[in-house]
Amino acid sequence: MWNYKLDIKTSEELLKKLAKYSTVAGILFIILGLIGIFIPTFMTLTTVLFVSFLLLFAGISLATLTWMSNREDWMGWLKSFILIFVSIYMIFSPMGGVATVGLLLTMYFFMDAFANFGLAMSARNTHSNKTWWMWLINAVASFILGVIMIMGWPFSSLYLVGIVVGISLFIDGWVLLMGGKILKDIDKNNL
Repeated sequence: MWNYKLDIKTSEELLKKLAKYSTVAGILFIILGLIGIFIPTFMTLTTVLFVSFLLLFAGISLATLTWMSNREDWMGWLKSFILIFVSIYMIFSPMGGVATVGLLLTMYFFMDAFANFGLAMSARNTHSNKTWWMWLINAVASFILGVIMIMGWPFSSLYLVGIVVGISLFIDGWVLLMGGKILKDIDKNNL
């Protein structure tokens, strides 16, 4: 599928920056993941508010674009109205938003599992064959989280969204942290 070879000439300085930022992002994701695991309702409501404001921003942006480009485009107005309406609904009725986000996260985890599995299979045949198993573990974990989410939906979404987002962030943080460690070990001759 994504079988590629890294032909980019990288410098030691670039590798050091990537290692540093990967490590910092990994630690941040691990902390956020632990918050989600131990305080799931807080993480659930935070996630719902984040998604709600993203939808609101998208709706306002689309309305602005429709206004500036083609004011008679009723599909543009309909899309922006739907985005704004859904975002306001989710902001003022968080429990409905929780169920919606639970379903969206279920779809996300299945797509994330597919993408990480593809990355693992691609990395297995390249220079980073030492790390392919981390992507495979991430793929399996995302698939399991997707199955857990769909089994309890919508009733368990209030606590499950926070726990699942927390676990996903924790695992992603761990992979980033390990990736940063591996980048520190790579020297110019191995590329």
